[in-house]
Amino acid sequence: MKAVLCKEWCAPEGLYYEEVADPKAKPGQVVIAIKAAGINFPDGLMIAGKYQNKPAFPFTPGTECAGVVIEAGEGVTSLKPGDRVVTFCSLGGYAEQVAVDARFAFVIPDKMSFEEAGGFTLTYATSHHGLKDLAKLQAGETLLVLGAAGGVGITAVEIGKVMGARVIAVASSAEKLALCRAHGADETINYATEDLRARIKELTDGKGVDVVYDPV
Repeated sequence: MKAVLCKEWCAPEGLYYEEVADPKAKPGQVVIAIKAAGINFPDGLMIAGKYQNKPAFPFTPGTECAGVVIEAGEGVTSLKPGDRVVTFCSLGGYAEQVAVDARFAFVIPDKMSFEEAGGFTLTYATSHHGLKDLAKLQAGETLLVLGAAGGVGITAVEIGKVMGARVIAVASSAEKLALCRAHGADETINYATEDLRARIKELTDGKGVDVVYDPV
């Protein structure tokens, strides 16, 4: 199969595209024929040697992808060949196939495209963990989302609304704020033209917000 390889710390232009051996499913694993993969900030950090995890060379980057199961290893009962899945694979997403633990692969709905699924897990899981597990956001609270037009920011807007919060989205342009409103933001603030602190006080009657979500 073909795969992208990182052989030394580099920029994306320094990656290789070469033939490598097809992966085989070990017990508890599945092999996925990849149809789409997400491109995320950590992927760039990893190939540059700036991420907390530093894989041994050579390695194939790509933290998330979607595709079709083509092999199920011994002991796997949750998935079978032919299943359409999304996976958080940590490494290996920029290739034609990847082997992953079955517990990290999830069947996707028929109506969900591989392109949608390929960029789903990292942003949505990050925001879900941040808002539910860490911030413990409650229905009726006010959530302020900084950098709200980015991938993680937009998912925070959407998940915040699902959790019943009033969402204030912050971004740097009218176009970005229109996108935030299209994804459910109740109020918006353009930090390039408005005083952020004063506008927050105005929108909350001086009370401030309950949760601030900063994608940094």
